Parts: sequence; structure tokens; C-alpha cells
Amino acid sequence: MKNLLIKLVFILFAVNLSFSQAWMTNLDIAQKLASVQNKMVLMVWEETTKYQYPVLVKDDKGRTILIDNLFEDETVSPLIWEHFIPVIVKENQYADLYLEIKGKRSQIYIDKFNDDSIKIMDVAGNILNVSGYFEEFPNITKLIKKYSMNTKFLELELAGYKKDKNFYSAYYLASKYLDFSLYVNEKIRLEIINLSNIYLKEAMALLEVEDLSDKAILKQRCELLKIQEYLILKRPKKVLRQLKKMDAELVENNNKGFVTFLYYTAYAILKDEKNIEVWKPKVSVVNLKRADMFINLNS
Repeated sequence: MKNLLIKLVFILFAVNLSFSQAWMTNLDIAQKLASVQNKMVLMVWEETTKYQYPVLVKDDKGRTILIDNLFEDETVSPLIWEHFIPVIVKENQYADLYLEIKGKRSQIYIDKFNDDSIKIMDVAGNILNVSGYFEEFPNITKLIKKYSMNTKFLELELAGYKKDKNFYSAYYLASKYLDFSLYVNEKIRLEIINLSNIYLKEAMALLEVEDLSDKAILKQRCELLKIQEYLILKRPKKVLRQLKKMDAELVENNNKGFVTFLYYTAYAILKDEKNIEVWKPKVSVVNLKRADMFINLNS
């Protein structure tokens, strides 16, 4: 199936343009190809391509040079293709894409969605580089260094979400993005966490409308996942404060393992030996190994 998709894309571009130079113009196909290649999508609006778009890039001698137009230069496009799937999205798709995020995203996200800048998106269409500052001349080399990543770690969860958008697929993707943030460059860790929060908020919204049993358990699990975020942000005391706000008697049985993991990991980060002795025996072998990742991150 993957080979068939790659062949299809090559056929679409082989008619009159070199695959290494052409930007895609179909967002859906670009996302499918990004999924196959475990890459992020690099997206711009079609209107952006109708005027000069100067960018900076390092040449093969390490010099930073100015390229007059990103969309016409034959040396930059292959470089972008190496790290992303580039796509130009037609303006007539704006309304449909906007409706998908209207009322569900922050104003800074909406502003990024609307502007003419380069957007780095995952295969589900959510923007990663929301908090990027404005540059007169975007630096493609820096963009690649910061946002080029292999998303194979997220492959199953992204595929599940794309196939069927429901509470579970959104929750598992949110959780996986949090785990993924442990492995990425620290400079984009917060942006990955923000991406996780998009899916977590969506999961909680879907929980309200879907016909699921044990909604109280699932809602609490979402709250615990949000608390886990503070372990990554190196705020273990915040984790403990949030956990202590939960009445121990109200913690659902199915979530007690999660709560135990959070308590133990927070105390281990704080090197609180007394509480480590209390909580460690209650943590599963799998969660002990998982806790080590958070502890090492905070060391």
C-alpha cells in the first residue's frame, strides 16, 4: 500500500515537473506521503507564492546566502523535500480548513494559520511552529535544524487518529506526543507539548458527545495526563499540588496506577527518599522504567 502511494505521487509529478523541485498542491496527498515517509508537512497558502518570497539558506560552503524567491529556486526545493513534504494549499480550501479549528484554537494559533508564513504541520493538519517569531527573511537552514524530525514514533497513533477521529484515538495521540517531547530537541519541547494539548482538548470535547461508558474514569485520565505534562516541564512540585487537590477516595480504580506513577516520579525527581520508599513498591515494573525517562530529563 505504501509503495503504491509513493508511485501515485511520482506519476502526478512526472508529467512536467521534477519531483525534487515541485511543491505539491494537494494537501490530502501531501499528508499521506508525509505519513508514509514519517515527516512533517511544510505548508504555505497559494497567495503567498504570487509574490517574491526571499529566504536565507546556508550554501555548501557554510555561507548564509539570500535566495530571491523560495518558490522558484531549484536548489532550495530539494533541500526542503529531504526534510519535509512541501505543499501549496489553494485559497478555496481556506474556509473548510478554518471551520475545523474555529473556536478550538488560541488566537495566536489562528493568526499563524491565517498569515503568509511557512507552517510546519503534522499529518493530521495541526501546526507545530505556532510560537515562531517574525523574520524578515525566513532562514530555511534554521527551520530545518529546528523542525525536521522523524515521526515514526508517532506512526500508529497518527494513523489511528486519521482513520477514525474519536476520544480514544485523540487521547492516545495526545499521550504519545507527550512521550515524544522527551526525545526531541529542548528548543521545540514546549511546541510538541502544545501540540499534545490540542489533541487532549479534542479528546475531552469528544468525550462529552460520544456514547462511552466510564466517562468519569476517562475524564480523570485526561486530567492526569495534563498533570504529567508538568513532569516534562520540570515542575514536580506542581505535579504534587495538583495530585493533592484530588480526593484520594475519588480516584477511580482504573486510574490508581497512573496516580501512583505520577507521585513516585515527582518524589524521585525531588529526591525525597522518604516518599520514594512509600510509593516505589506500588509502581509497576513498566512504569518504573518509564519514570526513569522523566527523572533523567529533570536531572
